[in-house]
Amino acid sequence: MEINRSSDGAIECIESDEQLERLVLEESIISSTGINSESLQVGIKGDPSLRETALYREKYLTILDERVEEIMPVLMDLLLNRGIYRLFIGYNSASVRTSSIFDPMREEIHNVEKLLDKEYVNRHFPKIEYEEKAQAMRELYRFLRNSETFKKIPHYWQNISEKRGSSWSPMPQEEVQQIISTLQQLRDQQGYYLRNVTICIVQSVVRLEFNCDGTQVVKGGNYKQFLELNLP
Repeated sequence: MEINRSSDGAIECIESDEQLERLVLEESIISSTGINSESLQVGIKGDPSLRETALYREKYLTILDERVEEIMPVLMDLLLNRGIYRLFIGYNSASVRTSSIFDPMREEIHNVEKLLDKEYVNRHFPKIEYEEKAQAMRELYRFLRNSETFKKIPHYWQNISEKRGSSWSPMPQEEVQQIISTLQQLRDQQGYYLRNVTICIVQSVVRLEFNCDGTQVVKGGNYKQFLELNLP
């Protein structure tokens, strides 16, 4: 940190790029590089009234529950064999939100019933091999780093992006498979059960929202341990 004295005699502290880079990476719960904490999971508390009334609210099933054996393979297919890199599964609304490498700045919303139609899936989600998708994401980041716009952002942000790009790899396919295949266990729990989940293969994280106020953010590599600690 540099200390300067302004024209009026006031002392100004100027943080170095290294310090700013460290702060950016440490301050957010999930940064551009993933979960910052070294712990198994990060818990986020919300509205306490949801926690206090959770056990008194009746659970209503949706088509996601009723046709889970048909739907889950489709969702797994979206992440493993098509252009989707982020998937939000909303049990209460029976909807799925997707983000695709083919249109990375936009999020789409799909009715779950539509996803049971193979022709619909083929129209909306072009196929691509998992490693090819990972390579496409690397190319997108490389294009951004080589752009004139990127050169205008602070140096510490350029450093963050460069470091991320040099070592980045997507969530391993086996972790995606394990997460999708075990979601129903969390949904079927008595008392506190899963309401929504987001899976992001770019940051290798899973965000789980339950019927209370709790949100759990788990690293993909720690998901198995998370289940062992939290399932009866």
